[in-house]
Amino acid sequence: MALQFRRIPVLFLAGSLLLALLQLSLPTLASEKLEVYKSPYCNCCEAWVRHMREAGFAVEVHDVEDLAPIKQSHGITPDLASCHTAVLGDYVIEGHVPAEDVARLLEAAPQAKGLAVPGMPLGSPGMEQGNRSQPYDVIVFTETGKQAVFARH
Repeated sequence: MALQFRRIPVLFLAGSLLLALLQLSLPTLASEKLEVYKSPYCNCCEAWVRHMREAGFAVEVHDVEDLAPIKQSHGITPDLASCHTAVLGDYVIEGHVPAEDVARLLEAAPQAKGLAVPGMPLGSPGMEQGNRSQPYDVIVFTETGKQAVFARH
């Protein structure tokens, strides 16, 4: 019985430490302004914006009729394209990238142009439709066009 009583303070301490670490990371995310460029008519883009806000990102939305010039100016090639483009500091976030992957990008700070989830895969943030989902990759890409898998979902 004494062993069980010792576990409770240890678990409480571990949980408190985790909570403190999460709270420390939230202001960092909130201080980074995520500028999202999207169509004013796209519901899945709105859902992705909610996902990012709920994760602690400060989001500013720009509704635009033609996203092509924005994508082109930020180096989004057709093979990376999705329905919205976001800018976060020096990084470009294309499509339905999960917030935890964006946070990991900021933490790792690689020499990259940004992250992309090409297309609109079911089950990605903003594209939830009940229990329907499909596997998808988050791609990290560079200014020179190199690409690699950053995360698999």
